[in-house]
Amino acid sequence: MQTLARIKAALLCAALLLTLIAPQAWAGKPLKVYILAGQSNMEGHARTTTFDYIGEDPKTAPLLKLMRGADGNPAVANNVYVSNYTGFFDNNGVTTGKLTAGFGARRNPTELGDKIGPEFTFGLTMAKHYDGPILLIKTVWGGKSLHTDFRPPSAGPYKLNAWQLENYPKQEGHGIPKDFEQWKIDKKKATGHYYRLMAEHVKKVLADPGKVVPGYDKDAGYEVAGFVWFQGWNDMVDSQTYPERHKPGGYDVYSKLMATFIKDVRREFDAPEMPFVIGVMGVGGPIQPDAKNKSQQHFRDAMAAPAKAMKNVVAVPTAPYWSQELAAIDASRGKVRQMSHLLRSKNKNHANADGSMDAAAQKAYVEKYKAELISPEDEALWNRGASNAGYHYLGCGKTMAQIGEAFAKALIQ
Repeated sequence: MQTLARIKAALLCAALLLTLIAPQAWAGKPLKVYILAGQSNMEGHARTTTFDYIGEDPKTAPLLKLMRGADGNPAVANNVYVSNYTGFFDNNGVTTGKLTAGFGARRNPTELGDKIGPEFTFGLTMAKHYDGPILLIKTVWGGKSLHTDFRPPSAGPYKLNAWQLENYPKQEGHGIPKDFEQWKIDKKKATGHYYRLMAEHVKKVLADPGKVVPGYDKDAGYEVAGFVWFQGWNDMVDSQTYPERHKPGGYDVYSKLMATFIKDVRREFDAPEMPFVIGVMGVGGPIQPDAKNKSQQHFRDAMAAPAKAMKNVVAVPTAPYWSQELAAIDASRGKVRQMSHLLRSKNKNHANADGSMDAAAQKAYVEKYKAELISPEDEALWNRGASNAGYHYLGCGKTMAQIGEAFAKALIQ
């Protein structure tokens, strides 16, 4: 009994010592606060199972060492804390704690998962640069637009363009609202909703940082040291909000909204000179000059435009971190899925035109077709490096890790 009591006393002393070490180490050092916001790619869909793939490339192997502890498990940053607000269909929740893997997309917003977003290597990189306390406030929701969901207050209400004004009242046609009056009501309610959720959460955390960061020095205070925005898919594919998207300047509205967003968040958080990073959509990798469809390039140009006109704003391209070798395998996987669908649809241009194949015959045909396109080596490479769809950067940890590091370096520089 005495031995057990001594052990408990020793553990209690150790715990008390740890609580004293952090405040002393951080005494006089302000808390550096970084706000990370956006949609699903800021959430992050790269599973930890893809980490080994990072080490296969000599260029990124050092990054993997940063991401793993001595025990081989994901690293834990002792001076970096996270407050992550996210959710599905407004079933929102908050996860807090020391930075490690698991703050990526997850079904339960109040628990860590097995995915990372840019926050992981962003925070690890910042920890190398600053030995004081760091707080990442991450507010993210998948499938959200800047033109509506994150619309900044100063942009005013959502504005119908000429094409919408002509076609929406007709209430007929693909994608056109069937009830225009109800659409206007719903649109008004949705406009700026996620901007407000973001702002409310950030302010709530900053009202008492000590709830998230143990040992927070109130006398030293905090500094809102940077904002990182990583979003774009929903705006890029919206042909009605941006009806001229295939032409240069077709996304000018996005550029204006982005500039207004930057001004508003700087005012919102009382940080007029706050450095701001725009993560430029890079799904698909670099775009070739002879590409027929230039809408994606037009969108990237529109995203980056505010960086040319505003102080302390930098646009970070993410296309260079796209995995071309995984994308090639993904294209073949897409052909296999298409073949499977065509056989079930009895398409006249394929082997099951007469409908004579049963399920077993269709499966065998698809497996043979797959073997012609995807080698066992390709399959193994895919399983090591990818874990999601193309619009989520293939769920590639190597890609996401490089993006997070690039965001941090942009703010440091």
